[in-house]
Amino acid sequence: MLDKDHAQAAVTSLNEIAAELQSALETHKQTQQRQQPYSSNAQLGEGAAGIAVFFAYLEATGFMTGARDLALEYLNIGIDALTSQPMDPSLFSGFAGISWAIQHVSNLLGTTPDDLTEIDLVLEKFVSNSPWKQDYDLIVGLVGIGVYCLERSGSAAAARSLELIVDRLYELGERGEEGVRWFTGPELLIQQQREIYPQGYYNLGMAHGVPGIIAVLGKIYAAGIACEKTSWLLDQAIRWFLQQRLPSEMNSCFSGFYIPGRPSEDSRLAWCYGDAGIAAALFIAGRCTGQRPWEEEALEIARHSANRAPETCRVRDVCFCHGSAGLAHIFNRFYQVTRDELFAGASRYWIDQSLQYRNPGGGVAGYTVWTADQDGQIVSLGRHGLIEGIAGVGLTYLAAMSTVEPFWDRIFLVDLPFQATQKG
Repeated sequence: MLDKDHAQAAVTSLNEIAAELQSALETHKQTQQRQQPYSSNAQLGEGAAGIAVFFAYLEATGFMTGARDLALEYLNIGIDALTSQPMDPSLFSGFAGISWAIQHVSNLLGTTPDDLTEIDLVLEKFVSNSPWKQDYDLIVGLVGIGVYCLERSGSAAAARSLELIVDRLYELGERGEEGVRWFTGPELLIQQQREIYPQGYYNLGMAHGVPGIIAVLGKIYAAGIACEKTSWLLDQAIRWFLQQRLPSEMNSCFSGFYIPGRPSEDSRLAWCYGDAGIAAALFIAGRCTGQRPWEEEALEIARHSANRAPETCRVRDVCFCHGSAGLAHIFNRFYQVTRDELFAGASRYWIDQSLQYRNPGGGVAGYTVWTADQDGQIVSLGRHGLIEGIAGVGLTYLAAMSTVEPFWDRIFLVDLPFQATQKG
């Protein structure tokens, strides 16, 4: 993907990222204090489990000598937390995510994973709760648990969980003449969001909204699970979603939220909210079900995103979640499946922007990200993990330089399929 100068700059940055994360591990090992970064934060999204995935790909690509041992050491921190600390079942911050990393890293490195049967059974029981009163989303809810279960191919309990997740989404969906939609009530919002949206909203972003449902339902359909109900939900959900498209004179195709009676606003361009994540979700649904119109709709949105004026995108930092790295990777994925040079150019542009965010000697490995601190205030911090930190940035660079397919992006639901599933 990269010319010589950008490739060299990416390699330099990737080496610094690996060194920073190796140093953090050494600090943890020397002190063995529970308040050290990775003993208390074993998560997939921002902790040790996600960093294990990073080093596993450094090993798989041959980028770094000794990466395998570092991957397993980080993974063991996650395993220790899994067996000793109470945690929620979510993908990005809970035990489903750590278990996903155990399965994924083991598959990648060719090792035998720990037995995850008990995790599968606990999640099966959890998603059997009806009516569902908790989040449905990718980060902490049903969609994220579905991502874990899809990684557990061959597990009967995981397959049953996927069917139950479809049931829960079927029950939660609001039916109307326009199709099916999913509501996020104020009780599920953090305090700052409740103040802005006291009545709740319909979330249109990949991380917390309907696009995550669309993508995971497509994958469940392709796995041959609950196909009739899944197909109906997809038809109805995509029909409703496409009707939320903004007028052509606006910068984005979709807003971040839909609130009846309230004017919709432009969205930034990002994975978490905005057209890049939406395009990926629709493309996955189209490819996984053999629905060419959905695929074409996704490509049109992706092309609009690739052509969007950068000053309208509201990108402020490098991270995968809401920054330049996430855009670089999504456009890379679209280029790989289409060979459309428009997407290659967009990916290279956002990689260049990512490299420009690097400030040697600042943050961690030269990077900072705008994120919420412990008091909920937005500040610029250095982060280590996948979703907002340097591990996610490093994996983005690696994907642009390697022939090893970056299946780590399954947790973000942007692993665009190369081949379409045949309908029926």
